[in-house]
Amino acid sequence: MITKEQREKLRGWFTGRLPDDLFEELTEIAVDREEITVIGRIPAPRLAGDAPDAERDAALESRAQEFRERTREDRMAVAREAEQRFGRKVSWGVECGGRRTLFTHVAAPVMTRLRQPERQVLDTLIAGGVARSRSDALAWCVRLVQRHTDDWLAELRESLEHVQRVRAQGPDTEPDPAPRADGEE
Repeated sequence: MITKEQREKLRGWFTGRLPDDLFEELTEIAVDREEITVIGRIPAPRLAGDAPDAERDAALESRAQEFRERTREDRMAVAREAEQRFGRKVSWGVECGGRRTLFTHVAAPVMTRLRQPERQVLDTLIAGGVARSRSDALAWCVRLVQRHTDDWLAELRESLEHVQRVRAQGPDTEPDPAPRADGEE
């Protein structure tokens, strides 16, 4: 978990480091212990107003792929610097025409112990064709919770930042030396 200030510094570093013409707008920087994900908006392809959905989908997919290939060297140079500086892998994605496409991202393993009722939930999702494996089913559950609890998770993150600030002021931290009343050092 990083603080709001650390997140702002990270966004500032990427804003300053990314080539000006890479994105129309830097829309999001997400960070966790393993990964920094950088997402920017790119121009949507020009389509006729009555273009069928299949044509629109193909055009958006092609535009994202074209951007990925064309900007690979620039993005990788930034990623190498960021990975050394921040100690995390850098992943990339774009928003184009209302669609988000991730190019690369870390799939970090998560170890957990589940009791039978919890395993049965995962197995039901597999049997229902929602997931191919327990790992996929667990990821599906996490995405479902994330989608329905964004406000609650945001409040929890804010409270964790507050806890970090309070801990930093605790008795185990180095106090600022206070000047003595008698003027001596």
